[in-house]
This record gives sequence, structure tokens and C-alpha cells, in this order.
Amino acid sequence: MSTGMRRRAATTAVTLTMAGTLGFGLMTPVASAAANGPCYDGRCKTTVSAPKTIKVSSRKFGFGKLKITYISSRSVRMSATTTGGVRLSGSTSPGGTVQFNNLKIWVKSVSGRKAKLQLFPTSR
Repeated sequence: MSTGMRRRAATTAVTLTMAGTLGFGLMTPVASAAANGPCYDGRCKTTVSAPKTIKVSSRKFGFGKLKITYISSRSVRMSATTTGGVRLSGSTSPGGTVQFNNLKIWVKSVSGRKAKLQLFPTSR
């Protein structure tokens, strides 16, 4: 094998390795979000109608399912059950926030029976 052939083979191997690494690196969060839902990491904007369950990381927030139980023009009610069995519940009017453990749920607006929510983790 000549030096040029070895160099080309080495370049090809590095290119394929980098493509594989970058490809899998980019695919992992997408695959995780698809399997667990877009709000799993606690960062999302979503529009919901009740009843609706939003999956979040139980390891990160202490509960795995945020349940939107009621929506009206004046309030949005939600609940969750912690991994230790404690039931959390709260409600707020449009524009307000509810915090369960270290997850804040902002009710941006309500239109009819649909609420626009934004979830974001808090530092703890």
C-alpha cells in the first residue's frame, strides 16, 4: 500500500468515525424527546386541553406525570404525585405560575378550553 493510499484510508476512517459520532450525538436528544415527550426535561411550550398528562423526568422533578385536570377562562388546575406518594395540586389564573418541587408551570394564556403553558426548571 502506498503512502497516498494509507493517507486516504486514514482520512476515510476518521471521516466515518466523526460522522458516526456526530450523527449519534445529534440523534440521542431527539430519540429521547420522542420516547418521553417534548417536556421531559422540563423545558417546553405547549397548548393543552384538560384532561392532559405531560411526562416529565421523575428523577429531576420528583414526579413523572404532570396532570392538567381543569381549564376555564379563570383558572387552570393541575396535580402530580411524587415518587414518594405525596399528592401535589395547584391552580392559577392565566398569567400566573404554579411550582411543583423544582418545576415551574406558567399559564401564559387561556382561550376557550385550551391553555398555553410554558414549563421550566428552577434552580434548587
